[in-house]
Amino acid sequence: MPVAVDRTRTMTASAVHASPLKPSQHASNPDTQTPNPRKRRKAKGKEVEEVEVEAWSWKSLTDSSASRVPPIFTRDGSYFFSASGPSVKIHSVATGEVVSTLTPPPSSVSAGAGSSQHSDIVTSAILNPHNPFQLITGSLDGYIRVWDFLDASLLQTIGVSLPIFHLAAHEALKGYVFIAAARPTKKKTKAGVATAEDNVVILRVSLTPNAATASSSVQTSSEIVGVGKTRSTTGLAVSPSGAWLVATAGHKAYVCQTANLSAGFTKFVSPERLTCLAFHPSEEYFATGDASGCIRLWYCLNESATVKTPGVEKTAQTTTLHWHAHAVSSLAFTANGAYLLSGGEEAVLVIWQLHTGKKEFVPRVGSPIVHIALLSTSGEEEYLLTLADASFVFVRASTLKISRSIARIKLDPAISHDRPSSSTNVPIAVHSLSSTLILPSSHPSSLQTFSPSSSKLVSELEVSPSNRVSKRDDKPLQPARVERTVLSDSGDWMATVDTREGDDSFKPEVYLKIWQWDRKSGFWILNTRIDRPHGSKRVSGIAFRPGMRSTDDLLLATVGEDGNIKSWRVRSVKTKSDGVEEFWVARSTLRFRTEIPTDVSWSPDGSLLAVSVGSHVAIYEPDTNALCQVLTCPDSATVSSVHFVGSSGRYLAVSGARDVFLWDLVFQSLRWRHHSSSAIERVVPHPTEEQIAIMERVPASTTADVSTTKALVLSPYSSAPVSIRTLPFQLRSVVAVPSSGFFPTDPSGFTLVGITDAWSVVVFGDDVQLPEEEGASAQGITQDATVTKRTLFHDIFGASAFADLATVPGPSTVAATAVQPWKGQDIAEIFDAPAHLTPPLELLFDTVMDGFLAERPEEDEQEAEAADGEEMEVDEDVEEADRPLKAAPLDRVVDRQEMGGFVELFMQFAIKAPPPRSTPQINGGHKPNGVPPHLNGAHPAPPTPKATPKPNGALPNGHAYTPSRPPATPQADDTPAKAGKKRKKSLG
Repeated sequence: MPVAVDRTRTMTASAVHASPLKPSQHASNPDTQTPNPRKRRKAKGKEVEEVEVEAWSWKSLTDSSASRVPPIFTRDGSYFFSASGPSVKIHSVATGEVVSTLTPPPSSVSAGAGSSQHSDIVTSAILNPHNPFQLITGSLDGYIRVWDFLDASLLQTIGVSLPIFHLAAHEALKGYVFIAAARPTKKKTKAGVATAEDNVVILRVSLTPNAATASSSVQTSSEIVGVGKTRSTTGLAVSPSGAWLVATAGHKAYVCQTANLSAGFTKFVSPERLTCLAFHPSEEYFATGDASGCIRLWYCLNESATVKTPGVEKTAQTTTLHWHAHAVSSLAFTANGAYLLSGGEEAVLVIWQLHTGKKEFVPRVGSPIVHIALLSTSGEEEYLLTLADASFVFVRASTLKISRSIARIKLDPAISHDRPSSSTNVPIAVHSLSSTLILPSSHPSSLQTFSPSSSKLVSELEVSPSNRVSKRDDKPLQPARVERTVLSDSGDWMATVDTREGDDSFKPEVYLKIWQWDRKSGFWILNTRIDRPHGSKRVSGIAFRPGMRSTDDLLLATVGEDGNIKSWRVRSVKTKSDGVEEFWVARSTLRFRTEIPTDVSWSPDGSLLAVSVGSHVAIYEPDTNALCQVLTCPDSATVSSVHFVGSSGRYLAVSGARDVFLWDLVFQSLRWRHHSSSAIERVVPHPTEEQIAIMERVPASTTADVSTTKALVLSPYSSAPVSIRTLPFQLRSVVAVPSSGFFPTDPSGFTLVGITDAWSVVVFGDDVQLPEEEGASAQGITQDATVTKRTLFHDIFGASAFADLATVPGPSTVAATAVQPWKGQDIAEIFDAPAHLTPPLELLFDTVMDGFLAERPEEDEQEAEAADGEEMEVDEDVEEADRPLKAAPLDRVVDRQEMGGFVELFMQFAIKAPPPRSTPQINGGHKPNGVPPHLNGAHPAPPTPKATPKPNGALPNGHAYTPSRPPATPQADDTPAKAGKKRKKSLG
């Protein structure tokens, strides 16, 4: 039940302004106040304190988007290159890990691209056709760089003074590369920005420097030849024969003979804007994709088709393939040229059979396809897809299934940036149990879990299932968006709010979903879904009751635009199977006058609940729902957020559009008020210390072309900032990380994780030092012999068939193996090898048995030799049986069936003498592979007269054998040794 307001004490900020309180009046212990080192300056005869402005240390945890450069495989297929900003990362194909990063030296100065912070982005990369161990890159700073990626060294830098968009080369044109570069233009857009990218020139650049710059770090090409002018290029390639150069731009395909560059381009018109280009690997034709989803095969590479006619735009003979509803983003031919791969916004890989026109699909690859690369080596063929969320996916050509993926943080600016203005909330949270971050995914209806310690994507959670691609001609469907995510202090519960805006055809949808953490599987499981928790209105604030509480004391508070303040609790019900089922139900509903609440916050001990409503802050006792106190801020028309400061919960920070108020709840007074000249984005309290960080947006100026953020760190004792920090970006969302988290920082300083306007995840704060990731720096590449790619032969014969034969024990390695016997599971693995690679069993018997059973001590052997010629009695055998045998430790449990096999093995090999080593025979004896004939069944006895006795008898099962040497003492009968008789230690 709501409690009347007249039972509370209302405090206003205007009353405090008449008699401001000094910080020392209400300080419980002035000695504990931290002095603030400040600079002092004099202004009009008065001494004024001035805080020095410093930059906060920060580091990006991931790339914000996929690169415009398609991935490139090395010649042997062991590694592939991916561009990331100004650097090129080298990934291992087998593991997906980054093994090296090629970064240009910081001394390189932009030659002609201006001073933009993105002027050094790598836009193109190719392997040197004359040296497969060299990589050639082009970037927007106007430099062509030649790298030796094995040694991670920069060999050559050539400046062309123009931003480079594409690179192409061929082995027939030694020492030359073709580039598509932006040339200066006087045309500008309505905003006054020069349209440089839409005015491109194709150049042939020699990699040989001129004599004047041959010894300098940045060289100048000795020859640059212009080929022609185009619009903004979407592709540049040289034919497999090296005779033709093709560029695609706008609605045209530009074709030129490399032997006659002075003739310029011949233009062929396309009905739609061209988006990508790919050459057939052996024949003289190429394929293009356009904005309407059509794929065309162009047959125009001949001398008759390139004859120019003045004033006439030519059309070529083409073949059209059409399935895509959206623009085709990438094309690639297979190595044999029989298939064509295509991909686009539909997130579907299409495989076209060119001879028949049939097609196959690999659907739901995870995100729109940006690039397609082909891995074709001696092993099985694979397709590498670069997705729009900056992740990589491998598809096996034999099964057309996704075999593995490489991903860090999936953030797609093209999709995530298209958020409605009323939905600006970006979810972010810290999960303490798994030491991970919960972030928005590439699709707005999903969340992802990222581990900063391993820099890997742990999992992805689809909060609201929805279609990810709509028809091209229809109105794009607005998916449900996850707007808020909060976690309990124990880490066992997570609450999410996903919203879908309504239109004329359907009503808006709002869902509050509460998830439970499964500690065994390490994944979130949906526990309760609450439809429209605040009607059709949005949820404006949500928070769990802090503290490591039991399920009976745990509460969840929500406030919405419908004016209600609601609390939710856990309800337990016994099931029929004597179990307990837990789910969340509504506990109470409150209202404060007719005001609309905007935010909710709990005190650190969970005893108070503060709600910002209009220009007031209402403080409730959650157990009784009693209204304890009302704080009024008349100078702020609307309070946007409210936060408890410190671990004691004594202070309450209330923020408006440009003001921040700090209230002392013990003395029920206003401590100070901070007025900002800029818009206040958010207020972030320190998790444990009595400090708050006020984030202010600094708009772009003439000196800075991007907006920045200024952070003011304040203490409860003064409105003057303790420190002022700056960040070179704007933040969409930010969360403070506890000092006991996974970032090694100073506990008294701030450590925060945020999502910038460019959709990159950054960690920043006071002296933030993240460990350097493996492969983040340039380092040499060494071939890892232990990592092998799985092929079709591995599936047929097994991985052990392709192991190093030097490690397989054979006739030449038995002696070495006896010196170092196998132990544990190594003994069992010897039988997993293929039969044609396994040595004869009689050679392995003693070695395997020595691995299971340890040798006797020397004194036991001497006693056994002394009694070797005498017949042992049963009691002596019992004494011998009582002597324990030392067994090597095993890593698995031996079952009864396997023991039965060992008993039979002992009867055939241990009781009798081993057979002689003889050459293979045609009609008897050993088989050519060295396996005794009796192992594969009964063998007929040799044709001897019946009166002739057997040399040494036969086993009861009818198997014949020939001893390698006559026994020391002839035996009268052919019966095998009985259990009561003691045999010799070894007959081998």
